[in-house]
Amino acid sequence: MTRVGFERDLRQLKQDVLELGARAGQALHRAMEALLARDVALAEQVIAEDDSLDAIHLNLEQRCMRLLATQQPMATDLRTIASVFAITLDLERMADHAEGICRATRRLGDEPPVKPLIDIPRMEEIVQEMLRDALEALRTHDADLAVRAAARDDLVDALRSQVFSDLLEIMIHDPALTHRALELLIVAQHLERAADHVTNVCERVVYMVSGELRELNV
Repeated sequence: MTRVGFERDLRQLKQDVLELGARAGQALHRAMEALLARDVALAEQVIAEDDSLDAIHLNLEQRCMRLLATQQPMATDLRTIASVFAITLDLERMADHAEGICRATRRLGDEPPVKPLIDIPRMEEIVQEMLRDALEALRTHDADLAVRAAARDDLVDALRSQVFSDLLEIMIHDPALTHRALELLIVAQHLERAADHVTNVCERVVYMVSGELRELNV
């Protein structure tokens, strides 16, 4: 493969990773819509579509390995390929958390929520904001934007703690609501983990740009 061909393939690889990120974000948003509307049919659709995201992830990983095996990438290109390889896994796992939310929605069925859903949707909004900035940072090689996106993980953690406290109080006062409360806690945990995966993406962007691999928002 010529250098021109290598650069073309690398650009396409990055573009396809951005598309995977967009689709993972869409899956998470649709999962939240299904939860809020108690729409089990929509939840089932999101679950069914997860296989296609898994396939995209595997395809991207294989292409990364092929570029590494057939080329002798320079330091910057090597960091890019290694970062893309790691980012695809985090994006795929983020989509898995969307699937997990949908499975909780399926278990809840049409039962009414044990509390108004305010903090949980806000968690999803922040994750989406983080993801949009992380993908833009990847597209533009903007390490500062990646750092700022990762910093918002603290907001998600704080909301998850608030959700836990609220649901624990509900379970203590009315044990009959324990099942439904636990399902919402599972949803909050999925969102917290999704934010962690976005933070990982941000860390890889920083590494790709600067060569510095460090934990963000610890």
